[in-house]
Amino acid sequence: MIDTNNRLKFTIDAEADNSSARACTFTTLHNTVQTPVFMPVATFASLRNQTLDIPREIGYTVLLANTYHLLLRPGTEVFRKIGGIHRFMNWNRSVLTDSGGFQLFSLSESSVISEEGARFKSYVNGDTLLLSPESSIETQKIISSDIMMALDQCISSASNEKQCRESVDITARWAERSLIARGDSSQSVFGIIQGACFQNLRKISAQQITSLPFDGFAIGGLAVGESADERNDITELTAQLMPANRPRYLMGVGTPIDLLEAVHRGVDMFDCIVPTAMAQQGVAYTSTGKIKLHRSVYKLADEPLDGICDCPACKNYTRAYLHHLVRINEYLGGYLIGQHNLTYYHRLMNDMRNHIISGDFRSFYNRKKEELILSDDVNPKTVPTKKFRKNIRELGNYEVIQQEAGFHSIYDKVSGETMHSVIDPMIESKVLYVDQSDLNQHLSKDLCEPLVIWDVGLGAATNAMAAVREIERLRKECGFKRAVQIISFENDLDSIRLALQNPFHFLHIKHAAPFSIAKTGYWENSASGIQWTLVVGDFAESHKKAPAPDIIYYDMYSQKTNKSLWSLQLFKKTFDHCQGKNARLITYSASTRVRAALLAAGFFVCYGTGTGFIADTTIAFTSFEEVKSHPKPIGKEWLARWERSTAKTDSNLSEEENETFNQKVLNHRQFVS
Repeated sequence: MIDTNNRLKFTIDAEADNSSARACTFTTLHNTVQTPVFMPVATFASLRNQTLDIPREIGYTVLLANTYHLLLRPGTEVFRKIGGIHRFMNWNRSVLTDSGGFQLFSLSESSVISEEGARFKSYVNGDTLLLSPESSIETQKIISSDIMMALDQCISSASNEKQCRESVDITARWAERSLIARGDSSQSVFGIIQGACFQNLRKISAQQITSLPFDGFAIGGLAVGESADERNDITELTAQLMPANRPRYLMGVGTPIDLLEAVHRGVDMFDCIVPTAMAQQGVAYTSTGKIKLHRSVYKLADEPLDGICDCPACKNYTRAYLHHLVRINEYLGGYLIGQHNLTYYHRLMNDMRNHIISGDFRSFYNRKKEELILSDDVNPKTVPTKKFRKNIRELGNYEVIQQEAGFHSIYDKVSGETMHSVIDPMIESKVLYVDQSDLNQHLSKDLCEPLVIWDVGLGAATNAMAAVREIERLRKECGFKRAVQIISFENDLDSIRLALQNPFHFLHIKHAAPFSIAKTGYWENSASGIQWTLVVGDFAESHKKAPAPDIIYYDMYSQKTNKSLWSLQLFKKTFDHCQGKNARLITYSASTRVRAALLAAGFFVCYGTGTGFIADTTIAFTSFEEVKSHPKPIGKEWLARWERSTAKTDSNLSEEENETFNQKVLNHRQFVS
């Protein structure tokens, strides 16, 4: 029966036995959509590494674009002039636009949330803009998407219950305003249910949002740091709280196993960058599991990527050729593997729908679940010969774990913390530490003294090796002659030793330097001008004899685990040790307390680049001149938040020391107009 009160004319075609899976149909302004449906992500009105002919030929009926990015570029005036996104990108099927709430959480380093909306700085030109429920919907109306999303406030799943409750309530108020802003537009609008991993808050949010006359409902705030089990539990709970006569959409999820699990729990719609993003890393999803084509086992593999697939990559090329393209970083590799992954995802969704309709979804689910968790790590096509050492997955307190996105990290079983847990370790190290080091600028200086880099927290040597690779590249391409001295500080070498036992999981290890560092504590390459030394022991003491640094990579475990290493006392010793150099300290932490301690120690502090789901990081300079030229110094708005904070200073400080600390922050030169 068609629900005539819904713009989408939504119907349920079949429901599975012993499962909450369902097959549905709805009609947008452009076409009919059958669920379960996966929506490839065309963030900027373009699909990563693909022409739009590809999803059209495969059979996709909906693409997702993003309001936040399209508002900044190309801007609403373009869509007004051209006549909407469908004509703009030559796509005559449905488009769903995300409201921008997730991007405000994950990308904007200076957004300020208020009842009015979110004020943020454009990454295009630095202008300050307001994204409110009204402006988000107005932008989506101008873009002319088929399905618009109400603006919500997305926060980390690690946020406390009070913060999550505030997010739930402001999302509900913004939802009402979004519906009013839609007016009499024929475009559909979906409301978003928040609440992180708090079941009581998910129930409150579901009641608030589903009481409003939305055309569909979405589960937001997942895939932002929670475990797979937590995500499945919250998905199941929330889906059952959503009306049966409206589409159910799980935002930003997933991997193939994520999709299967969520369909089993009653979800209809999905989006994620995984098929195309992982293709660029050489990862393919196949009927025999996930395949990482950079692996040397595929160098001589004279067989198709997936024997049951009819995509161009599988029909025309071998795994050996795709392996070659991936290893030489050829654009064609990501293009072909992306086509395959999109084909695989579309076939997976069709298979689920067909089995729901035929009445045997539960047996399909049980069978398919085993296939989707396979990877060539555990199901290799070629058995390694005896010359290959068996990988050791645990050493001391550390364990190698595989993340859902396919890369591997090292987990500390004692502290419970994971090194580089959100995105590929080498990518994160490059973006967070190396790119913010301005190595090009430092190496171009014609100076006799070497550039000194402190690598505080060697770990698995990811940050140091990211620097080594970049320095080698710059010297080769630009001819820089300045020498570099890297000094790594670490008190437990088991993490790098474990990485060295797993070179196929940690590709940065495939270099002479980490082996030499772990074995002798020293590595030097006169051709690249790099000298790398390991200092073993407590950094608080061991740094005293090290030469003054120009750059500090501060990548220790968190305050919860290593409180003394994030203290005012240690930051002050570090600042004094810089001996008047124009040095910079880069860290992943965005903690208010850490930033305050850096300021009180004498540093000047700026917002650093965000990585993964971290909205921003921290860069601290010893020179005020460096801060004046930095685009994002923390200012009086941060100072006001710090003054309201309940975690302003180190709890170990005496009352007198605490007052001195506060005065140093309040009277810091950085905040003087």
